[in-house]
Amino acid sequence: MWTETLQIEVNGQTLLLDACGAAFSPAHSTLIFSDLHFEKGSSYARSRQFLPPYDTADTLLRMDQAIARHKPAHVIALGDSFHDGEAASRLGEQARAQLDYIVRQARFTWITGNHDPHPPAWLGGEVVESLRLGGLIFRHEPLAAFEPGEVAGHLHPCARVAKWGRSVRRRCFVSDGLRLVLPSFGAFTGGLDVGDAAFASLFAGPFHAYMLGQSRVYAMARGVAV
Repeated sequence: MWTETLQIEVNGQTLLLDACGAAFSPAHSTLIFSDLHFEKGSSYARSRQFLPPYDTADTLLRMDQAIARHKPAHVIALGDSFHDGEAASRLGEQARAQLDYIVRQARFTWITGNHDPHPPAWLGGEVVESLRLGGLIFRHEPLAAFEPGEVAGHLHPCARVAKWGRSVRRRCFVSDGLRLVLPSFGAFTGGLDVGDAAFASLFAGPFHAYMLGQSRVYAMARGVAV
């Protein structure tokens, strides 16, 4: 699928925001995903909340497409790649083969998250709590203490915009030019509105929501995207 990227600066580093919900650093040839939540559907099914069992396959397909578009040398997954501690064991044969194929396309770094503090050893790549590249620091959950260049996930940001009597809610990136929060990439992951106090506490001044459209990312002023 063709998508148009939107260029922003985070702590002086150029990042391209992809409409699929990933971000790309041209300087480091690095593609960043957040909150993949593999096997969330099967986790819900165990508690008899039945969702279509295709979330992992959909997430893997969109990852594969993003990697094909950007051809990164390095891929970072910002934590909560697996929905729970047993999610990796519930992957079907086809999904595991697809994941293995994806991991072999680039150097992979798996950031640990609150849902997956111990990703499976067979994944391949490196597993770390955080990673610094140039002026950027990658971790799962944004810190309460301000650190310029922080790129994180965890909060699953969404924004809503109203126009001509219609309201649309979309996943979004959130940034003030000094730190960035990525949207969740997983198929069933939902979101937290950028008007929530959790975001106000991260940004001392104005920030923008960059909403995901079908094929492009839309920059929305903070006063609009609420």
